[in-house]
Amino acid sequence: MKEFNDHLLVVGGSFAAAALIMLAAGTALTPAPTPAVVEPAVIEAAGTNPAAPSSTEETAIAGLDRAAFGTEVRRYLLDNPEVIFEAVAEYERRTTAQQGEMDATLVEINYDAIFNDGHSWVGGNPDGDITLVEFMDYQCSFCRRAHPEVLQLLEQDGNIRFIVKEFPILGPQSEVASRFAIAVHQLGGDDAYQQAHDAMMELEGAVTNEALDEIAAGLNLDLDAVQARMNADEVTTIIEENRALAQRLQISGTPTFVLESELLRGFMPADAMQQVADDLRG
Repeated sequence: MKEFNDHLLVVGGSFAAAALIMLAAGTALTPAPTPAVVEPAVIEAAGTNPAAPSSTEETAIAGLDRAAFGTEVRRYLLDNPEVIFEAVAEYERRTTAQQGEMDATLVEINYDAIFNDGHSWVGGNPDGDITLVEFMDYQCSFCRRAHPEVLQLLEQDGNIRFIVKEFPILGPQSEVASRFAIAVHQLGGDDAYQQAHDAMMELEGAVTNEALDEIAAGLNLDLDAVQARMNADEVTTIIEENRALAQRLQISGTPTFVLESELLRGFMPADAMQQVADDLRG
């Protein structure tokens, strides 16, 4: 991911450099209007002051000034190309700051739906001083990669309340897996959900119907009851509410984490999330 971001920065800087140089050189490449020749007789006939430039002359002078300015800017940028990257970095910083402010506002507006919806599984330390929420999909490779990082964070910190939001976005089988997890939670309780959740996140292959059957059997749950519950309105409502919440928070990918007021989009290692938690604790 870092390499991809670095590539974007280089490409962005290249485009910015090209745009600025074109902007600077544009006036120089475009010939300025040829000053009109104003005969003294015409000026005298018009009753104007010969010493005062006409509007045509003022336009020509302005064109020459812009051309000279463009030439100087172009020369400066070519002599100091690092300025382009400094400008891009500053733009990225301001954009990130604005995004952070907007994210904090979105979290505040949707606070109860995020942290106290009454139906999402709650793990970690239920009495923790801060809460981490994860929007995840069982078919998402980055969610699976993040799973051990989340477990490490919860273990090493010990004071984080953890909530899972079932957010299936990668096709029909993703929804089947989420429906299964929610059904297990409703029928078997928190411990059964945690075991089913961990088992699906740690599967080496796809989350197939056969794999779900094996997980249910390992939990001593009635498979017929689980399958019937998967299609219940109570399960459908939870998935619809999670999707609506994600839309309000402008979440379009998984995993996405909400750590108190911070929206953390994409995979993050445990140490990075720990740093955010420590900063939030102040």
